Amino acid sequence: MTAGNDALGRPLRDLRVSVIETCNFRCPYCMPADATPDETQLDRERRLSFEQIETAVRAFVAMGVRKVRLTGGEPLLRKNLPDLVRRLAAMPGIDDLALTTNGALLAGQAGALRAAGLKRLTVSLDALDPAVFSAMSGGRGDVADVLAGIDAAIAAGFSRLKFNCVVQRGINEDQVLPLVERFRGTPHVLRFIEYMDVGNCNGWQARDVVPSAELHGRINARWPLRPVTPNYRGEVATRYGFVDGGGEVGFVSSVSEPFCGDCHRARLSADGQLYTCLFASRGHDLRAAIDAGDEALRERIGRVWGARQDRYSELRDQPHGERKKIEMYFIGG
Repeated sequence: MTAGNDALGRPLRDLRVSVIETCNFRCPYCMPADATPDETQLDRERRLSFEQIETAVRAFVAMGVRKVRLTGGEPLLRKNLPDLVRRLAAMPGIDDLALTTNGALLAGQAGALRAAGLKRLTVSLDALDPAVFSAMSGGRGDVADVLAGIDAAIAAGFSRLKFNCVVQRGINEDQVLPLVERFRGTPHVLRFIEYMDVGNCNGWQARDVVPSAELHGRINARWPLRPVTPNYRGEVATRYGFVDGGGEVGFVSSVSEPFCGDCHRARLSADGQLYTCLFASRGHDLRAAIDAGDEALRERIGRVWGARQDRYSELRDQPHGERKKIEMYFIGG
């Protein structure tokens, strides 16, 4: 059984599961400290248990999902996370199990995550300069901790890491080339993400976006690039390899080159809400269906997905009135 296609003909293939809504950073583009006080976190009893998450993921897999990514907030803040990884890694039908983290707590957990069966890791890394990194983490992060976490992940057997860098005009543009230089010649992949108008509290302005084409030009002038064939239809990042064989970089261009037409991702929040778009205004509560059993849950997912018409990035320039969007830290990136 599969979920079928949504109202625009897009299948359901990827699921991003937020295991916790809070974070130890306060990155201004996601969870700025002055707009997201610590009290915004959920009561613990409102978070889905590992058993409920496992039930939900099993239903999504039955509906056609093949890629599962654990997110947050910062997922490594969720206690006993390797236990959840172990449950999901043993689930038939999941071809790709990954996790996105800011990396600050990774040094102490990389080995356990790998042993539990986690296949891939993505680490957010917006700067190498300590002062720039600190500013971009809201004054709560130390790049040395993240680099130690990266080293621990490699030692644990994560041989091909991905690094996500959100680039903001006048903030961390000067970090682009140093980041590329650091990871050139390794198996790891650096991806530059256009600053997006996620949520309502990050003060997004179009003038703060550095288009991917501009970044590509800067990198290509230093280290010539060539296009790389996508791994699959709907791949988020446009990939480029270095002509000299020094690896690859990617660009996620949701603002300048929207890719809504191939989006097949659903998001499950820590409190059991299904969101059909990163920019969604509301979720669909799955808690009752999770507790009712597989058949009820699959039916609920199918109805929600079948009605999906989201294509916010393609319509970004159209007036939306006072449209309120879910904050990204509740549903992951």
